[in-house]
Amino acid sequence: MHIKPFALGVLTIGLAFAPMARGDDGAEELIGGYTVVSGEKYGASEPKERIEGTTVRITVDGIIVTTPDKKDAYVSSYKIENSKSPYRITMTSKLAPSEGEVSHGLIEKEGDTVRLIYSLPGAEAPSDFKTKDKQLMFVMKNENKDKKKID
Repeated sequence: MHIKPFALGVLTIGLAFAPMARGDDGAEELIGGYTVVSGEKYGASEPKERIEGTTVRITVDGIIVTTPDKKDAYVSSYKIENSKSPYRITMTSKLAPSEGEVSHGLIEKEGDTVRLIYSLPGAEAPSDFKTKDKQLMFVMKNENKDKKKID
């Protein structure tokens, strides 16, 4: 399987969460399906072709990153550390080869947009939504924003 370099960065660092949506931390608003629309790595914008087609599904149990060829590519657990947005998160990878690696970051939702910034394992945790060395950020849009609810 060939994975685009930017998606591989997402996969190996830990872009999936677990207990976020339990209802007691205020983060249940993050549950949903998203398309990655932009990214930043080490302070520089990522080219569109490196992120195009990557999707993320946030559920009660975790987040699943899916490659453009529709293969589930990554899952990890997470912990929310505060009760209002932007949420501080600690993510632990659940898939090889990065299983057990821990990253720290921030995640927030505004309207149909979710921003996630996090550090590589062992690197300085981000304090705002601008990457530094060994930090990555993704901007995701809700996949269902233009779909009407069917009753």
